Amino acid sequence: MLPRLVLAAALAGGLLSSVSAQEPARPPAQDAPSEAPQPRSIRNAPSPRAVEFAAYIYAAVNVCGYTLGTTEFEALLAKQNARPEDVSPRGPFGNRVMGIFTLMSNQMNLNREQSCLAVAGEYGPEGSVARNVLLPPGTKPVEAKTP
Repeated sequence: MLPRLVLAAALAGGLLSSVSAQEPARPPAQDAPSEAPQPRSIRNAPSPRAVEFAAYIYAAVNVCGYTLGTTEFEALLAKQNARPEDVSPRGPFGNRVMGIFTLMSNQMNLNREQSCLAVAGEYGPEGSVARNVLLPPGTKPVEAKTP
């Protein structure tokens, strides 16, 4: 009878050890965080509005053939706390700008005449939002005066 008990104990021990080996290890207990983690923002990133504005202006230049008034464009970006280098197609946020630019260009191409008139009314020489950001085709932008 003793050999049967020893054999049963060994068999039970073997089964228990194989079951525990198959269980995934539990991570050590950690203290619950007192606050939910905040999403990390990119420092010095241009605002979404600045990215959309740049894409809109680039699309107007592309579709309508306007000339970009660089000093006025830079001034409007500065009001939105953005730099032209950040929203340029080769800048750090260029992929985002180019994605929006593509969508806007395609939409403007669907009704080119009215789109170009609307953009000129907002940002052209007599613009209601800002003047001389977009100049008529063939116009050379006025260079900024340097002292």
